[in-house]
Amino acid sequence: MNDKADHEFLVSTSTDSDLRRAVEQVCGEMRAFKSEPPDLAVVYISHHHAEHWGDLANELAEKLKPKNLIGCSAESVVETMNELEEKQGFVVWCAWMNGANLTPLRLGFEKTPDGGAIVGWPDELEQEWPSGAVMLLLADPFTFPADYLLERVNEDHAGAMVVGGMASGASEPGVNRLFYQNETLTDGAVGIMFDESARIKTIVSQGCRPIGDPLVITKADRNIVEQLGGVSALQRLEAVFHKLPTHEQLLVQRGLLVGRVMTEYQDQFEAGDFLIRNVLGVDREAGAIAIADYVRPGQTIQFHVRDELAAHRDLELLLRRQKKQMAAKAGLLFTCNGRGSRMFSEPSHDASTIGAELGSVPLAGFFAQGEIGPIAGKNFLHGFTASLALFH
Repeated sequence: MNDKADHEFLVSTSTDSDLRRAVEQVCGEMRAFKSEPPDLAVVYISHHHAEHWGDLANELAEKLKPKNLIGCSAESVVETMNELEEKQGFVVWCAWMNGANLTPLRLGFEKTPDGGAIVGWPDELEQEWPSGAVMLLLADPFTFPADYLLERVNEDHAGAMVVGGMASGASEPGVNRLFYQNETLTDGAVGIMFDESARIKTIVSQGCRPIGDPLVITKADRNIVEQLGGVSALQRLEAVFHKLPTHEQLLVQRGLLVGRVMTEYQDQFEAGDFLIRNVLGVDREAGAIAIADYVRPGQTIQFHVRDELAAHRDLELLLRRQKKQMAAKAGLLFTCNGRGSRMFSEPSHDASTIGAELGSVPLAGFFAQGEIGPIAGKNFLHGFTASLALFH
């Protein structure tokens, strides 16, 4: 529970195998905490309950009567200090946000002669967005192109932030579920638009560390880096590689990444300054490197590697930096399904690290099939990342 304040939050989790009992448990805890309906309920449920989640949104809407409800199915769910990895779990996070302006979103994608369009925007968001807009977005990866939406937001609503994740656990369309108000859906995206009164900050931990020095691209074609500092990109990479200790050379061989500097007008770069993307391959004859990003001459990049220690230190550093700026009262976490025990030897790594740095604030989240969050003021879809919305 939280001290009485203008914004209050509570998270409740059940691991009961009977979903009806689980719903009764969490709703009972919410009603005991605060009798008035929450302004927002966010729901995550693991695929262990797949046979019974068809009427979940409607049942929660009747019992909790939230003004807004969104959620999704997931491979695994997260609660305060704990990740229920590969276990059945049902978590509900509620917020009472007096005075905050919340706009619910039910979005879809339609193909058009010009390529496609995002449809479903409420009338009040068709043109201007609220000052300090933050969009919380949950989407189905098979039916909704989140990267396209983020491109449009970056271009049409500069400065607006989008944070969230892609529903996980399914291997084909129609299996994931999204929850919106009293409906259970199988496609598209759902979300909430907040204005600045919600007091939300974001953290995006991409879990990498740089190797070598920053290098300026001097020749490139779309996603092919041909030259760095006037020398072939492959030569630059080989020079970096041969200076590394053996254990770091092994990390490069397992999976090399490139960080593109998002703000060029600075002398030094640190965590949060890079957009991390995979190296897709090399062309030894041309001396070029293909990466999962479009680049141009004049941009600065730096090679990166990812391992458990780098991922831990990156998240820890970003949390400590945020804590110095403002204390958090609650959080929503979107962590990659490639993290957890697939990346860390410590159980519940991301949830426990957040708790260790920020305190035992009400936290809910899930293992996502793609994480959404801003880097240097622009929104991107990430992988192997922990994206966090903090409410202050």
